[in-house]
Amino acid sequence: ISGPSGVGKDAVIKQLQRKRPDIHFVVTATSRAMRPGERDGVDYFFVTKEQFERWIAQDRLLEHAVVYGEYKGIPKEQVESALANGSDVILRVDVQGAATMKQLLPEAVSVFLVAESEKELVDRLVARKTEEGDRMRTRIETAREEMGRMREFDYVVVNRDGRMRETVERIESIVNAEKSRTARLLLS
Repeated sequence: ISGPSGVGKDAVIKQLQRKRPDIHFVVTATSRAMRPGERDGVDYFFVTKEQFERWIAQDRLLEHAVVYGEYKGIPKEQVESALANGSDVILRVDVQGAATMKQLLPEAVSVFLVAESEKELVDRLVARKTEEGDRMRTRIETAREEMGRMREFDYVVVNRDGRMRETVERIESIVNAEKSRTARLLLS
């Protein structure tokens, strides 16, 4: 699951986790500081830049990138063990991470989450109050650029304000439909 900052990826994934405990949700690692209400090992693995760089050197990440000046990456072990156990796996990745994952795992299904309009997305980013000034402008510009890559994804799901249940149901239906695709059944 990918999409621009502020679109609601974390909130959607939390709701999907409650509804579908059978799916393995990968916890992303980051070097950024923990925000109020976040929990280490649940929302992210919060590590120092030095620790993150050691993980890169040790090849412990499936993919990684610098996002807004901080490292973010997918711990390889989580994905490999979940797939080995036959679990469906959901990753929260940025747009460039989604492209990398598609190269590494061509059978992966990509979902791009969007707000109903650019104005709504900007309003959500401002309401979060996590950045101001130039940093906020950078997030908005990056979000615009990421929206331009929407066609690279297998599915697009609109996360309308106040309609989280509908968004989660749509993603759940994508998971269920993909599990029934002929090509996947023949690979089993």
